[in-house]
Formats: sequence, C-alpha cells, structure tokens
Amino acid sequence: MSHSTLIERFVMPAALKIAGQKHVLSVRDGIILNMPFMLIGSFFLIFAYLPIPGYADMMTGLFGDVWRDKILYPVKATYDIMALISSFGIAYRLAEKYRTLDPLSAGAMSLVAFMMTIPQHTLFAPVSGAAEQIVKGVIPVNLVGSQGLFVAIVISLLSTEIYRFVASRNLVIRMPEGVPPAVAKSFLALIPGFCVLAVVLALRLAVEASPFGDINSMIATIIGIPMHHVGGTLPGMIVSVILIGVLWTLGLHGDAIVLVFIQPVWLSNMSENLTAFQNGQPIPHIITQQFYDLWIAPGGTGALLGLVIFMLIRARSQQMKQLGKIAAPGALFNISEPMVFGIPLVMNPYFFLPFILTPVLLVIVSYTAMATGLVAPPAGIALPFTTPIFISGYLATGGHLSGTILQVVNLGISLAIYYPFFRAWDRLKAKEEKASQEREAAAALSEVPGP
Repeated sequence: MSHSTLIERFVMPAALKIAGQKHVLSVRDGIILNMPFMLIGSFFLIFAYLPIPGYADMMTGLFGDVWRDKILYPVKATYDIMALISSFGIAYRLAEKYRTLDPLSAGAMSLVAFMMTIPQHTLFAPVSGAAEQIVKGVIPVNLVGSQGLFVAIVISLLSTEIYRFVASRNLVIRMPEGVPPAVAKSFLALIPGFCVLAVVLALRLAVEASPFGDINSMIATIIGIPMHHVGGTLPGMIVSVILIGVLWTLGLHGDAIVLVFIQPVWLSNMSENLTAFQNGQPIPHIITQQFYDLWIAPGGTGALLGLVIFMLIRARSQQMKQLGKIAAPGALFNISEPMVFGIPLVMNPYFFLPFILTPVLLVIVSYTAMATGLVAPPAGIALPFTTPIFISGYLATGGHLSGTILQVVNLGISLAIYYPFFRAWDRLKAKEEKASQEREAAAALSEVPGP
C-alpha cells in the first residue's frame, strides 16, 4: 500500500473531522484575510534584501542611506497589523457560520475587545544610551502584528461566543420596523458588545494584577524562559523547530515568537564563528542564524520549497497550480507566508505532520553532516535570509561547495516527505473542483428553457 493511499485511508478521515470544526475553520479562514496583504508585502521585502553583490550600495547611491527604510513601508503596513486584521476576520467568519449573528458586528466587537487587551504605553529612549521612559497614549506596533496573533485568536473566538450567548437569550435591543437595517443591527449589538467588553476588561485586570502585567507579556514569559536555555544545542534546536511549526499551524507567527528568545544565542555564536574564520581557526559553533535560515528553512519556515516545486510541476488542481505560481517567487527567496496562508497550512491537519517533521529531519541531517566534518559549518558570514538556495550554502560556509551539496540533499528530503501529502491534498482539491464544475453545468442546463 502506497504512502498516499495510507494517508487517504487513515489520516484524511480524522483530518476532515478536525478541519470541519467551526472554530478551526473560522481561525483558518479569518487569518487568510491577511494573505493578499502578505503577498504584497513579501514582494517589497524581496526588493529590500535582494542578495545581489553591490545592490545595496547602488540603491544607497541612487536614493540615499534610508532607501531600505522607505521601501519597507508596505512591509510594515501589511506584516505589522496581522493580529489586527485577524481579530476582525476570525470573528466575522465564526459569526457567518452561526448564521444568527451579524458578522460585521461580531468583527467590530472582536476588534475593539482585542485593542482593549493591549497596554497603551511603550518604553522610549530619547537619545541613544539614555534611560528609557514610559510613553503613554500609544499602541505598540509589535502587539498588533505577529506577536499579538495568539491573543487576537483567543479574543475573537471568546467575543463571538459571548455575542452568541447573549443574543441567543434575546438580551438585545430591537428597533421598531421602519428603522434602517444598519441602525437596527447596531442596536442589536449594543448589549452583547457591552458584555464582551466587560468580560475582556475583567480578564485584563486579572492579568494586570498578576506578576505578568499584561497578556502578551505572560505568553512571552512562559515561552521565553525555557527557550533561553536551549538555543545552541541539537536537542534545543529540534525543540525550537517543532515549536515554530506547531505555532504556525495554529495561526501564530512561530518564528517571531520563538526566535526572539534564541536569536541572541545564535547571533553570539555567529560572531564567534566569524572571528575564528577570520583568524583561520576551527569554527566553534554549528547552530547559528544562518544554520536555520539557509539549511533548515529552504523556501521559508517548514522547508516549503519542495512543496512549491510539486505545485508547479505535478499539480492537477487549478487552485494548486495558481498558488504555486504565486508563491514561487517568495519561496525562492525563503519567504513562506504566501504558502502558509494560501493553501492554507494554518489549521490544516493534512500538512501538520510534514510541516513539522521536515525541519526536524533537516536539523538532524545538517547538524550531523557538519559535526562529522562532511560539510563545512557556517563561517559567521551574515547573509540575508532571502539569499536563494545553493548560492547561500556556498557563501555562508566561506566558499565551500559542501554547503551547497547539503542544501541539495535537504531539498531532496523536503521533496520526499511532502510528496505523499501533496498528492493526497491535490487529489482532494481536484475532486472538489470537478464536483463544482458538474454542479455549475447542471445548474446551467436547468436554466435552459424547454421546447
């Protein structure tokens, strides 16, 4: 029995049951609302970090020292409000599935409730080296972006359930007939909205009374303490990529949440490697930022380049073919968001296993190859994560072909793992498209007048 048959017989039924759950679907579909904006932002991100020798100097000469900051404006306007958009989209989709709620009101309630969880102050240093001061009346951008996505998911589901609970008991203000529908819906949401904000206020006050201070700090502390101690070891690296993958499948920006705690270790290792490389000494560390970016994540988080290749050359589903064409430029430069939110991989049990298993195997294979001396370790050369595969392996090892050869092996592993899951998903989508075409054809025939 082939791998794809086993997956279709045993994995698919359970996956379908999980994937059909209202809240899972709502989280997935709500986060997809970010996809067009993420695609736009990813193209500007590529242009900001094109790994072409002399490109940055040329742009600086043409447009000045701040050219990259300006070209990243669209990136900040798209990537940095991910939680904000998701808080509206998830609640909107969940309200749609309940049918008895106004989706627009549910989305607005969720958005307001999410904003109420964010502490409206931040730390600011007037000049470099000066003591940081608390500035009030501002919204920290990082908390409405990827770092706030988990809170946005929880609040959007909670607020919509409170809305449904109150509305189902008819605790609403109904306007008389003749009142414009938009006004009537606003009054219908008045009491549910009050209840939502009251619950979220109580939640925020409870967390503020704890040592954590706010909800986002609580999450950062709980995840950050263990990650600080595992950044530079093989077991720690395996745990890190597993956690990154799990968070992404839950709709959270796993890299932004996990790497913020272990990147200091990686950057320190990178600096020591560079010093050793420049002095002609043995490279002391294997696990650095480049180890993860260039060997563990070809095509972005989850090593999705292999999946994109199959979508381009083997897909039968039109949806997969089109998505492959859209995602290919980003995957070439190791940007995975178009794939993560396009398939989507978020809340998608079909791809849960390969999305997590592939990076784990790549960590083990790459670490073993470098530890045994078969492949040169990263030399501490700070390449952008957008440097394409094969070129990056050669450059990051200080000009050793073994770095490129390992990337070829890793791409082969990615292709082998993703193939049966891609086949099963592509067949499912192709069947759905065929069924949709048959329904449209039958509907068209039914509309043709008889003789």
